[in-house]
Amino acid sequence: MNRTDDRLLPVLLICAQALVWPGAALLRGSVPSASALLVAALVAGPVTAALALRRTRPVTTLVLVAAACAVGAGPLPTGAMAVLGTAGVALALFTVATERDTFTAVLCVVALVAWQLLQGLSLHGLSDRNGLDLVLTALLYAAACGAGLLVRRTRRARQTAELLLKRAETERHRLPAVERRRMERELHDVSAHHLTAVVVTASAALGLRDRRPELAAEALEFAVGTGREVTRALGAVRAPAPSREDLPSPEDRLLDLVAGFRRLDQQVDCEIDPLPDGALADAAYGIVREALTNVARHAPGAQTTVRCRYGDTRTDVVVTSAAPPEGSTAHGAGLGGGRGQGFLRSRAREAGGTLHSGPTADGGWEVRAVLPGRTAAPAERSVPRSYRLAQLTVAVGLVLQPLLPVLVIRAETASSSSHVSAGVLFALLAAAQAVALLWLRRAPRRAYGVLLGLALLWPVAMAVGDYSGPVVLPPALSMLATCAALAAEAARKAAPRTTGPRKGRGELRDQPPRTRSVTTALRAERIAAVVVHTAALTVAVLDRGTTVPAWAVAASATAGASLAVGAAWWGGILRGRRDLAARGVREEQLATWTGEAVRDAWAERRRIAAGLETTVLARTADMVAQAEAGRLDETAERAREALAAMRALLDAVREGEGETGPELRPQPTLQALDLLAHQSRATGREVEIRLTDRVPEHLPTAVDLAAYHAAETVLAAGGEEPAVLELDVHDGTLTLTATGVPGAARPAVRERLAARVAALGGTLTNDRPGTVCLRLPLAAAPESEESAR
Repeated sequence: MNRTDDRLLPVLLICAQALVWPGAALLRGSVPSASALLVAALVAGPVTAALALRRTRPVTTLVLVAAACAVGAGPLPTGAMAVLGTAGVALALFTVATERDTFTAVLCVVALVAWQLLQGLSLHGLSDRNGLDLVLTALLYAAACGAGLLVRRTRRARQTAELLLKRAETERHRLPAVERRRMERELHDVSAHHLTAVVVTASAALGLRDRRPELAAEALEFAVGTGREVTRALGAVRAPAPSREDLPSPEDRLLDLVAGFRRLDQQVDCEIDPLPDGALADAAYGIVREALTNVARHAPGAQTTVRCRYGDTRTDVVVTSAAPPEGSTAHGAGLGGGRGQGFLRSRAREAGGTLHSGPTADGGWEVRAVLPGRTAAPAERSVPRSYRLAQLTVAVGLVLQPLLPVLVIRAETASSSSHVSAGVLFALLAAAQAVALLWLRRAPRRAYGVLLGLALLWPVAMAVGDYSGPVVLPPALSMLATCAALAAEAARKAAPRTTGPRKGRGELRDQPPRTRSVTTALRAERIAAVVVHTAALTVAVLDRGTTVPAWAVAASATAGASLAVGAAWWGGILRGRRDLAARGVREEQLATWTGEAVRDAWAERRRIAAGLETTVLARTADMVAQAEAGRLDETAERAREALAAMRALLDAVREGEGETGPELRPQPTLQALDLLAHQSRATGREVEIRLTDRVPEHLPTAVDLAAYHAAETVLAAGGEEPAVLELDVHDGTLTLTATGVPGAARPAVRERLAARVAALGGTLTNDRPGTVCLRLPLAAAPESEESAR
């Protein structure tokens, strides 16, 4: 929302207030006094200005609006502050809930309600008035705060999804380059250590053949052994084991970085958690490197601590340096370009986090970055306990402020009657319902039962407190809590039903047992809600006395309760379906980008492997054959040819960066599982691949492709918990067991897996929640080979 919209809403509130007062009074022919108009203008001005700035200072805005409306309500007639005192305060509370954390929002609601209650007690005492206005005010504030928290949670979920997709898209472009660099590095190592050694040894033996003929035999033996080692190493380059970690882990990179600064006489201590490879690890590495570089420049020899904590919701990267020791000279203070802090903040911002730096109390310097965690949620700045204590202190001070006039001004004489007003009873019942709603997620059935029991007590409170207001209002207020609980439960439990096509009533028996039990339970909850609230409303109306027949009252109450419960039910269902659809779109996009990343990286691997097979491996095999035949000259020549072919291949790899096209994307096999696991880890999900020794290097093509695509389908089903894929071969059957994949139980996922398995005559089982097992016979028919492609 832009600044124009921020100013527009307060102006609309002022116009609405002007229509209520003094507009309504002027229409009745009553002209307000000049002093009243002046007071209203003095109150409306600060309120409008504060509400226009509510997004930058929401808590301050709430305090100013509430205080101004309370001050203006005293000398002004009734209704003069009605709109600003309700809608204005509710708007400020809504903004607090959307822009600040949950603790601050709840504290503001509780403090505001308590402040208004104590203000009423200090001015009027505890009278016998029904006090329903207090309950309505508290419900309004709670509704505004709840709506704000819901908007904040929805916005945060959307940001989390966008951050996750952004991370996946980044890795989609990054993974092929990472695979290319890995193979390029390993090819270079093979050429530098193995083939070069053969060339040097053979050339030396040829030069000394006349004086030391025994070197020729040693050179030939060395060429045979090295040639076989080259063949084995290049085979690992072409098809690494899926569980093998080819690149240094982010933790090892950080430890190496710290070790490098220690070699520069920097005193660095570190506490580093394992990080997933990807943009998050790159950002953490860049921040730590830049921070340590600044310490070496400006505070050489200072005691420095590096802490990297990887959690579920956030990752904390903190580099703290003490004051430089006395007598140390900052030789590199003038070497920087002055852009280091900007680079640090940009790295953190690109990773979806924040960064703050500044001096410490002991004269040192601290760089603190908060990055996303495992769930890829946007990182929030941590709040120290001292700040929370200050918030509580200020809230208590503001709440007790209305009691100060009692020490100076004598309040009105309170009623000495022991009769409890209906307002007090309504407030207690509303508080009990609020507590029950807080327990809804932990103990839904108990909380729902408590809500229904409390609904029956509202007519009792009306009778005991001699309530004389609108008879339908208290039962309707009690129904709000029940409808909120029903909507929340419907949204939460409707997800299993919406994974497949809608089913009619006649198809209920065909639903899975879990779905059928959920449907039955929700239907029973709706019936119980209608019965209880119909009884409460009927009793309340009949107790007040009416000329309408009892059956007509009961029928009307049933219709009203059914309408309210049905609206809450379908509202929850629609919300659940909307959330599920949004999650499905996100998972589909994530799976698409993961598949593209793996296929691009696999294409790079196959492109380089093809060059190995036609050049380097062929010449290496010739070198081994010539060495076994005892021909030293030919052995040295073949080694030089293999080395030249390797260097030509490296040049071709560098020149061919980014040239992979759709036509060069072969279908990945099980040898690409390491790429799939790498991509999943980079997006924040831990995936482990386990292969037993019984799994052969070469599987039937149909089985190889089907097993890979099954693993890809299982991981693409979504989920944030760690997943494990285990592959084993026993009695001519390849078994793929996936754990930590609850999404594999969804009908659409099971259908895709069943199609893969059925084409090869295999089986699919899902005996335990979050676990799926596929068995594929290795004896695949030729037609299965073709269909799998």
